[in-house]
Amino acid sequence: MFRRSRTRPLIALVALVAAVAACGTSGPSGGGDGGPFKVWALQDPVLNPIEKTSVEGGGGALETFGNDPYKQKVRVAIGSPNAPDVFFNWGGGNLKEYVDAGKIEDLTPVLDANSALKDAFLPSVLDGAKIDGKYYGLPMRGMQPVVLFYNKDLFTSANVQPPSTWDDLLTLVDTFKGKGIQPIALAGSQAWTELMWIEYLLDRVGGSEVFQNIRDKGPAGWKDPAVLEAATKVKELVDRGGFGTNYASVGYDVGGASTILAQGKAAMHLMGSWEYTNQLGQSPDFVKNDKLGWVTFPSVTGGKGKPDTVVGNASNYYSITSSSKSLEAAKKFVSTALTDDKYVQSLIDAGDVPAVAGVKDKLAKAANSEYTTWIYEQVEKASTFQLSWDQDLPADQATKMLTQLQELFLGKLAPQAFVDSLAQG
Repeated sequence: MFRRSRTRPLIALVALVAAVAACGTSGPSGGGDGGPFKVWALQDPVLNPIEKTSVEGGGGALETFGNDPYKQKVRVAIGSPNAPDVFFNWGGGNLKEYVDAGKIEDLTPVLDANSALKDAFLPSVLDGAKIDGKYYGLPMRGMQPVVLFYNKDLFTSANVQPPSTWDDLLTLVDTFKGKGIQPIALAGSQAWTELMWIEYLLDRVGGSEVFQNIRDKGPAGWKDPAVLEAATKVKELVDRGGFGTNYASVGYDVGGASTILAQGKAAMHLMGSWEYTNQLGQSPDFVKNDKLGWVTFPSVTGGKGKPDTVVGNASNYYSITSSSKSLEAAKKFVSTALTDDKYVQSLIDAGDVPAVAGVKDKLAKAANSEYTTWIYEQVEKASTFQLSWDQDLPADQATKMLTQLQELFLGKLAPQAFVDSLAQG
């Protein structure tokens, strides 16, 4: 789930200009012990100026790349003489392949030597780059948990409340269908939107350990009975009419699902936290008039999972290549720049919610504070932040999983066949 905000509100851009201008020499002053160092990151027109100021303030140089070219470029470069010293990544399995190849610097000694640095980040997010008990990256952008959004007007007119349990959600499906309203918006032309449903369902049914076992021990883990139960619940929701009948032709990148929610044609929408800024940019009156609501994903009665677990993109991380000739300068940069007050404030001004502890006061003073503070608190109290499966699995397994998942949603693959296919690897 690489997606983040499709658009950003103008207010964030305006605030950013001021923040970057004020940021000046954010970050440590000069590499000093081996720099300059080279930093690679994903293109983002809002965040790149902040990152550039931070990197250059530390004595480095930032290069940015588009999404798909970036992934290919990193894959080719890591371990070669052309590798960057510091590089942006998503943590999880995406990073693990490089760690297993011995190409990434273990940052555990850096954190052990500086407890204040370790305590500066929310634990559930910091763990997103923790592999085999060691830390290989530090959070460098905002958090992106998946949230259940809803249309307040539709809920008020139906005299119902947002769901707190899976049974509540099924009842709401029947209620809204009875009123001729599509219960849930789904951009079903893109499998990553469907992924969010089964990620949360598996976690609520079987607990976080089920997917962690799949990730760590291989495809046989898909045989866990909780996977079949989660897939069965997906099929039941589809068959019940939860997503209507045209979801397979709806796209997210063109604003389809978000528009359906904002126009009152659907009651709920499960999406990454960037949906808020998308709605603010695409349907500003819907947000500003307090019509957009949000809640955590429902619990499943009898499920082993904890209701406070969140899934999504925990954050993005800076990791250091072991072959860096500016190793000490790179370590100094990641250990000082990412918690720098001006850098953190710049992220907040841009609309991001940093994975840094103790920023509630800053969030409360920023635009859209009710929402950003809620996001922060959800992650802060989360016992686990499950990284999106397509980021946490090796690329070939993730591709197959998304393909099979889309077949499940389309009714072309039964839940048991879904499990059997993935368990074959």
